[in-house]
Amino acid sequence: MSSGMNRKILLISANVHNIPYPVYPIGISYLKSYLHTHLPDNYDIITHDLNTDNGESLNNLLSGNDFLLVGISLRNFDDSTNVYKENIFVSKYKDVITRIRRKSNAPIVIGGTGFSVFPEILFDELKPDFGIKGEGEESLKQLIAGMSNNTSVKEIEGLVYKDPEGNIQINEHKKYITAPELRFEDKWVDYYWREAGMLNVQTKRGCPYSCIFCSYPLIDGKRVRTLDAVTVVHNIEELYFSKGVSYFFFTDSLFNIHKEYNEELANRLIESKAKINWGAYFSPSDMTFEDLKLYRKSGLLHVEFGSDSLSDSQLENYGKKFHFEDIKQQSEYCSRLNLFYAHYLILAGYGETEKSLNETFEHSKELGFTIFFPYIGMRIYPNTKICEIAINEGIIKSPNELINPVYYISKDIDAEKIRLLALKTGQRWVFADDKPSSFMEQLRKRGRKGLLWEYFRYG
Repeated sequence: MSSGMNRKILLISANVHNIPYPVYPIGISYLKSYLHTHLPDNYDIITHDLNTDNGESLNNLLSGNDFLLVGISLRNFDDSTNVYKENIFVSKYKDVITRIRRKSNAPIVIGGTGFSVFPEILFDELKPDFGIKGEGEESLKQLIAGMSNNTSVKEIEGLVYKDPEGNIQINEHKKYITAPELRFEDKWVDYYWREAGMLNVQTKRGCPYSCIFCSYPLIDGKRVRTLDAVTVVHNIEELYFSKGVSYFFFTDSLFNIHKEYNEELANRLIESKAKINWGAYFSPSDMTFEDLKLYRKSGLLHVEFGSDSLSDSQLENYGKKFHFEDIKQQSEYCSRLNLFYAHYLILAGYGETEKSLNETFEHSKELGFTIFFPYIGMRIYPNTKICEIAINEGIIKSPNELINPVYYISKDIDAEKIRLLALKTGQRWVFADDKPSSFMEQLRKRGRKGLLWEYFRYG
């Protein structure tokens, strides 16, 4: 514990994965913004992004300062959403922690979405002093206060730590903040606007659904909390007028899960003098044509549907609450509004049969001028329904095995034939192991902004 004299906090974004583009470390910005408001003024919150690190800047930062604690945000555990493409980041995170330990005696705290999915496994592997599972703002604030004042921190919600016997303890999250605050790091904005062609903003947290494979409810909880629409639009206006940022991606687990809030946000964007475009993840249900028309007027350009399957039987197996007719209807709405839309699918997952797979391929022909992003097999995450199924079927014995990616692939499907069957539909399919498009790279170099995947539709 600290003597209470040191008031410097270092927050590091450890994510350096940049495919298909680097992602602004918004979690760090939320943390810093909250701490600035809720801690006394004499705390100095310093941030560092490894994506913009020159190899020595972190070492210099650690050598030149004495920190109360060093927080590390792990956005990703891996990029293994597909059996054909695996890239695990644990060893890279270990290297970062080793670098910090060599230069600093400050306690290390890890958190972020990647850590929150595998808190026990990653805590054991990376051996930090503390971890924070799930929403981190208030938990980190309380941890800083406890360390500054030499008081107990073991009751903090979301805290991960070792008890005196060496057992890893994970405190349950019961309360969530209702008004997260956000100020973008000016020193990072230029880099991500140049390299990624967009900035990311969150409008709500939490996911009320129960898809058998999804980790979002484990990270943010099932209760949906909306972020103040005035603040969201203010952040967008600030970036638009100060930096010329004109494309944003809303990083909500699903955008269309709070109709009244979305109406307010869209109307405020329409009234704003910042003329932007935006994209988001959507569920292909619970939207009227008028809803999408309003979003289109507010700047919506790219719709990414988490459809997962185009077979009703398979949608039921996945725990979905919509049907293929809903997917078809929403696609038709997008076509009428000249929106770019794509469907993300999980093929050969739990319950998939040749019949359901063929239904998906046949139905793909009915969805207009779209693009499909298929993933082969279902990535298994701890504490999900598919994890329980995998244990019951003997695919894994324990969630601890999942530190190396494990996939559920239906025994009734020959996964090697999926690509050929997909291409026979005549539709545009982009698999995770396809080579990056040089054309897309050229567009980005020419200054084209936004997601750009609509160009894949042309082959």
